Amino acid sequence: MFSTLLLLSLTACVSASHGHAPNSTFYNPIFPGFYPDPSCIYAPEWDHTFFCASSSFNAFPGIPIHASKDLKNWKLIGHVLNRKEQLPRLAETNRSTSGIWAPALRFHDDTFWLVTTLVDDDRPKEDSSRWDNIIFKGKDPYNGKSWSNAVHFNFTGYGTEPFWDEDGKVYITGAHAWQIGPYIQQAEANLETGETGEWRIIWNGTGGMAPEGPHIYRKDGWYYLPAAEGGTGLGHMVTTARSKSISGPYESNPANPVLTNANTTSYFQTVGHHDLFHDRNGNWWAVALSTRSGPEYLHYPMGRETVMTAVSWPKGKWPTFTSISGKMSGWPMPPETRDIRGIGYPLGQRQHPRNPHLHPQIHSPAHLTHWRFPIPSSYTVCPPEKPYTLRLTPSTLNLTALNGNYAGPGGQTFISRRQQHTLFTFTVDLDFTPSRFEEEAGVTAFLTQNHHLDLGIVLLPRGSATTTTTTTTLPGGQQKQNPDEEEEQADPDELVPHVRFKGESYVPVPKSVVVPVPEGWRGGKLMLEIRACNATHYAFSVGPAGRRSLMQRVLEVSNEPVSWGFTGTLLGIYVTSNGRNGTTPAYFLNWRYVPQEQFRD
Repeated sequence: MFSTLLLLSLTACVSASHGHAPNSTFYNPIFPGFYPDPSCIYAPEWDHTFFCASSSFNAFPGIPIHASKDLKNWKLIGHVLNRKEQLPRLAETNRSTSGIWAPALRFHDDTFWLVTTLVDDDRPKEDSSRWDNIIFKGKDPYNGKSWSNAVHFNFTGYGTEPFWDEDGKVYITGAHAWQIGPYIQQAEANLETGETGEWRIIWNGTGGMAPEGPHIYRKDGWYYLPAAEGGTGLGHMVTTARSKSISGPYESNPANPVLTNANTTSYFQTVGHHDLFHDRNGNWWAVALSTRSGPEYLHYPMGRETVMTAVSWPKGKWPTFTSISGKMSGWPMPPETRDIRGIGYPLGQRQHPRNPHLHPQIHSPAHLTHWRFPIPSSYTVCPPEKPYTLRLTPSTLNLTALNGNYAGPGGQTFISRRQQHTLFTFTVDLDFTPSRFEEEAGVTAFLTQNHHLDLGIVLLPRGSATTTTTTTTLPGGQQKQNPDEEEEQADPDELVPHVRFKGESYVPVPKSVVVPVPEGWRGGKLMLEIRACNATHYAFSVGPAGRRSLMQRVLEVSNEPVSWGFTGTLLGIYVTSNGRNGTTPAYFLNWRYVPQEQFRD
């Protein structure tokens, strides 16, 4: 059931510096879907493997790690944040923009280090408790248990990164969050204890909004300091500075910004927040985030994704970047191989859609995700009463926010995977017999608790049906005379299952659609479907499982309500009592995500 189908113009040309191998061709994004703020390293000690970390905000497991040996074939190998005890406070943050921001992954003295910030965006910027800066370390990135619990350090800001200088001193650099600027600051640090020295300003950026995501690289006697400026929207850009001293003063690159798609017609926009790394031949590469939105910036449901480009960095000179597009040319890549360890799925490798063997651990496959910490007892794989299914017990809270954007101690019964393709079909078979008012189970295109589009089966009084002029009435359903008004004659004494579409967003969404489940469909399994019918709209459909010819479209809706903010759309399943005391479980099987096309221009 949980096996899925995964599938994964050049404006400047970079020539190879070693040998006469031809330039490589590769395609962006290298990590499609919700994988923003990438940080990558080359670890020759680990069989010449490249490792990349990404922001995860409120998603759990958090801080995903991808690995590759050839820069073309990537695999999601696990997550740094994979146990509640590592960072319990993730359950307590509020607002959809909270959670894990901007990790920096580094390898030093046989240890992987990851420095990041847990943001509670519901608190004032000047409140130091809003910015929980933390350090994780691990000896084996393929083994989730090897990652430590969080070590905390005091810094009123985010986008923090560790750096080991040649004299043995260790520094952390970050973006201060509330002074006018903000400014890039730095302090000596003890990564084992979290103790830091005095924070000092080392660069103010070039004048763009919100200088953030700084990194330090030592090369050819210089300390190079790039940062992201302009905010994470259409004005996003990469700027650089350098100094002969770690503490500055830093001089800005006269060619700034060195990487941006601002003020262009490119399909890839918001390019910024980058990291630099080299391969075994000494060739330099960069990763950054980008949205496939075009300059209109309205339809980008996959959110901020990871893109890659080649970098030319001659000795003593400034680095220069190839501009970001869908089809790229760059340095010759390492020999192609898919021999990558780990339990996750290789990006681009097709998986059989019907695996009868469910893994006893819910987070294997690694790409399955929740919103904050799940309640483990709510998820049972292969229950005795219905083998080869996943049993979900309802949470009191539905997918919409509680007190802003907070799940509370009861959590949300919700499990999902990222949308990773422009065109796809996501289906699941649902076995659900609700017995109490407002018990509901269904599928969702979920961005945050404030932005989601849901299609569920819910128990409501007979006569509760509504519909809209764009809705197909299901067989046996009743078409109302005035489709935009609620039915006033609902019978509270007779509850029957209904199909219900509803949306939540700051962007206008269609009014709820409620249609009775046809008599002939009741008592059996139903197939629920979300399909991207083009780059701008989803189609939500329902029908009896195993009888696709009877599938009925309930609604076609714009994906603009889930093209918002810092994250990307999750396609998943949920069960809820909608604030009441219902306890009826739902059973899901034949989960399928079928990729169909990837738009790159």
